[in-house]
Amino acid sequence: MAAAERGVWTGTQLRRLLAEKAGLDLSATSVSALFTKQPSQVKLSTLAALCTALGCAPGDLLVLNPPAPPPASVSVQTRPADGNASSAPLRGTGRRSLPPL
Repeated sequence: MAAAERGVWTGTQLRRLLAEKAGLDLSATSVSALFTKQPSQVKLSTLAALCTALGCAPGDLLVLNPPAPPPASVSVQTRPADGNASSAPLRGTGRRSLPPL
């Protein structure tokens, strides 16, 4: 989308911009892959060259998918000495909590 917003509609146009503005010579296949599918990884040097060629920041090119919500807490019914049932969180499940965002 960042390329289209800047008038770059083809891999050939992007490849030319990368070579002219950023000095990066990517193969036609590599540039085509950037246009047609979501790459699983991108070198930082390639990301920097894309930003230079398109005149944008990395945040304009990256779309972050939020992590899946953590599973719901599991409760266990316990019977204290007085005989009344209570709900207590299950401990020691071996799962790590996620860091705060």
